[in-house]
Amino acid sequence: MPVQSATEYVVMRIFRLFTKLPLRGIIHLVSQQGNFTDYFKGFEKNCAVRGIFGEETEKVLTNLKVNFIWFGYMGVNDEDGHLMVNKRYLSTGRREDIYLDIIHELCHVKQHMEGRELFDPRYDYVDRPTEIEAYRYSVEEAKFIGLNTEEIRLYLKTEMMSTDALDRLIRNMGVSLEEP
Repeated sequence: MPVQSATEYVVMRIFRLFTKLPLRGIIHLVSQQGNFTDYFKGFEKNCAVRGIFGEETEKVLTNLKVNFIWFGYMGVNDEDGHLMVNKRYLSTGRREDIYLDIIHELCHVKQHMEGRELFDPRYDYVDRPTEIEAYRYSVEEAKFIGLNTEEIRLYLKTEMMSTDALDRLIRNMGVSLEEP
């Protein structure tokens, strides 16, 4: 198991443990939950999102739960597929990053609906098929909204990712990040 995947796997297992302990009620007291469409307007009409969910877009987004959390950025709960979003990130993050993260995470919601393993520990993060697919959607949307190559690379590179890993992710996605 690659080191990065092992770390991610352990972090997710610890998070799951906390959600199963009696502390869960306390965690949910300091978080807020609602429906995706109550907080994120217009995504049901978004071409990128419609490309993910097709004709089911409105139904999926209407039924999608969002839990506002106090850590991390954004993610999908691999047990029930709901979206987890850090409220602070929504108020301090770059608008483009937040938008692209929503596209990325909605792809994971679809993958969860299809029964795919989101955190398959056999793969390093940048080699994981579910991440490659989700980032591919994000990169195509980043190009569509006019981000340049440098901005897209900056978006893709997480704190845990080395430059070599970033280059591997880009190769794995099979997308061109050359200036037009």
